[in-house]
Amino acid sequence: MTSQSDWIKDELLVLEAQGGDIDAFAALVDRWQPSLWRHAWRLIGDKDAAYDVVQEAWLAMVRGLGRLDDAARFRAWAYAIVSHKCRDWIRRQSRRRGLRNSLEEFLRGSHDEADRARQRCENLREALSCLSGADRAILSLRYDEQFTTPEIADILLVPEGTVKSRLHHARNRLRDLLEQ
Repeated sequence: MTSQSDWIKDELLVLEAQGGDIDAFAALVDRWQPSLWRHAWRLIGDKDAAYDVVQEAWLAMVRGLGRLDDAARFRAWAYAIVSHKCRDWIRRQSRRRGLRNSLEEFLRGSHDEADRARQRCENLREALSCLSGADRAILSLRYDEQFTTPEIADILLVPEGTVKSRLHHARNRLRDLLEQ
């Protein structure tokens, strides 16, 4: 329990620190660091992170001490700053966890997607190997080599209608094999 004389001493230290006395501010840090750290630890549950949060809070206090109007309010003001810093830390951790979970889910999904794509390719290769040479040739010219129907007709020396018909039947046979 803090005595009346301790509160008065804190007020004097705050006033001196506001006046630029570095030793007075160091005395406030020495005096309040353990209590503020315990408060942070209770809020965030991580001892090491509590030290980091309290250090951030002290930096904020250094910057804002001149704006503290009532030196008697230092204790409440300091605890409020630590509480805000803890809330910020929790929010950052939550975002990081969310991002980490999203990334893991994405990678897991990407891995699953890649496995499915590999399986589809394997199924397609297997089905293509079951087709006749003529069907494989016409599908290869169209889809592997990217030839147009008129170009395939010139290569095979057949009319364009025949190319269309052969492509249609080859695709149907391939689809039937893939569905099996």
